[in-house]
Amino acid sequence: MGQPARRTARRRRLGGALKDAREAAQVSAIEAAQAIHGDNTKISRIETGRHRVTRLELETLLNLYQVKDEQTRDWLIALASEGRKRSWWRQHSDALPPGLKELLTLESDAAKICAFQSQVIPGLLQTREYATAVMAGAEQKQMSTEKLDFFVDLRMNRQQIFQQDNAPSYLCIMPEGVVRQQLGGPKVMAAQLRHLIALNRPPMMTIQVIPFSQGAFTATGGSFVLYSYPDPLDLDVVQVEYLDGALYLEEDETVEKYRSALDGLRAAALSSQQSVDLISSIARDLEGDS
Repeated sequence: MGQPARRTARRRRLGGALKDAREAAQVSAIEAAQAIHGDNTKISRIETGRHRVTRLELETLLNLYQVKDEQTRDWLIALASEGRKRSWWRQHSDALPPGLKELLTLESDAAKICAFQSQVIPGLLQTREYATAVMAGAEQKQMSTEKLDFFVDLRMNRQQIFQQDNAPSYLCIMPEGVVRQQLGGPKVMAAQLRHLIALNRPPMMTIQVIPFSQGAFTATGGSFVLYSYPDPLDLDVVQVEYLDGALYLEEDETVEKYRSALDGLRAAALSSQQSVDLISSIARDLEGDS
C-alpha cells in the first residue's frame, strides 16, 4: 500500500492529466491499477490527488497510456516531484493546519508571487512587531504567548524564500488604507513602513499602493495571491482568503480572471517610486507623532 497524501495543487493537476491520458488511451482504471500492482481504488485516488504516485509508478502509467511527447512527460514528472525535497517547515508539520501547509508548499517553489492585500500588509513583508500585532488582533479568543511566538517565528521564517537560490519575484498591491492603518501603534507602524521602503527593489520586489484619490478600482471580493511556476510545471495557482482559511484555485479560466484583475489593480496603483514616496510621507507623520 502506498502512502496517503493530502491534496495539493500539483497533485490535483497531475491526477487530472493522468486521467485524461488514461481515458484517451482507452485504458480502464482496473488495468492501470494492475500495471502498478495496486488495488482497484488506487488509480482513483491518484487521479483525484489523494495518493502520491512514485516515479516508477508514473513511468509505468505513462508508458501504458502511450504518452510519448517528451515535453508532456517532463511536465508530469515535475508535477509528481512535489514534496520530495525536505522543507524547513516540515519539522513542524504536525502543528500546522492543512491550508497553511499548502501555502508554505506554494511559496517554497514559486517563481513569481503576485499579491493583492486589502486589509493588512502581506505576511512575507511584515516585521516581527507588526506580525505580532496582526496575529494577536486576528484571534477571536486570546492566543497563548507560546502559540503566538510559534506562529510569528513561522511567519518570519517564511520570508527566507527571498534569500534562497532562484528566489521568486514578488509584487504586492495594497490600497492606501492598508499602509495608514496603525496596527501595533504609530511606532510599530512607522517601522513597518520603513521596512517596506527598504524591501522595494523592482523588478524582484515591487510594492505598489492604490491611493485614496483613485476612487473606484477593480473589484476582487477580497485579498488573493497568484503563484506562478516555471517550465516544465507551467502551473498557476490562486489563493483566495476567507475568514476561516483559504481556497486554492487552479482552473485555467478562473486563474485568468484573477490575472486580469491583477492587471486592473496594478493600472490603478501608483508606480513603485510614487508608492515609496507616499509610504515615506506616512512614516514621517507617524514618527513625528511618536
